[in-house]
Amino acid sequence: MSGHSKWHNIQKTKGAADAKRSAAFTKIAKEIIVAVKQGGSGDPANNSRLATVIAKAKAANMPNDNIKRTIDKALGAGNTDNYESVTYEGYGPCGVAVIVEALTDNRQRTAPEIRHYFDKFGKGMGAQGCVSWSFDRKGVIVISNEDEELDEDTVMMDALDSGAEDFSADGPVFEITTDPDAFNDVVAALEKKGYTFESAELEMVPQNYVTMTGEDDVKNMEKLLDMLDDNEDVQNVWHNWQQD
Repeated sequence: MSGHSKWHNIQKTKGAADAKRSAAFTKIAKEIIVAVKQGGSGDPANNSRLATVIAKAKAANMPNDNIKRTIDKALGAGNTDNYESVTYEGYGPCGVAVIVEALTDNRQRTAPEIRHYFDKFGKGMGAQGCVSWSFDRKGVIVISNEDEELDEDTVMMDALDSGAEDFSADGPVFEITTDPDAFNDVVAALEKKGYTFESAELEMVPQNYVTMTGEDDVKNMEKLLDMLDDNEDVQNVWHNWQQD
């Protein structure tokens, strides 16, 4: 069965995120706060958005105590955090499609910063919808098999039996794709079977990919991704750059 090789595309950026684990936890905590406030509940059984973020947090090895403290903070009467979800779309070098998902308390600060990154290292920021039409929102679960202890056929059958749409083996990892509405159920079912995840979240999956051969283009794309990753308002960056 075919996958979209998302893991191959994010290996470099994941390495950068791992080196900044504290910053990554801060961004996930912000997502938890928004999920609790918008969902009106600190119980993931009654708040599907919170359940989705908790799956992402666990896959990122965020300690359970941190997750609980963040939920309690969001439920606290004195909490004044007020973040707005904003999505920006634009083009990297060679027309690479880029989607930036942010949570911000000040659009007037965030938008110019994101626009500057696109102008300096890419081909500019576009209008809403300019590239998102070429992506599909999917649940994506990545399971590591670097120690080769897992049997590919067994994992595939467990994933499909849990309600997954697709399964692929990509080097040392297995990648499971789900319908967004089925994501939380699939995560729960696989957790009950004893699986742990390298990553688990809702993603924007490209319908097609762009490759780059020019050294300057590659450097600029990497700089663009680094700048976006370092911005405290940016939660997720999706793109269709097919890395070698």
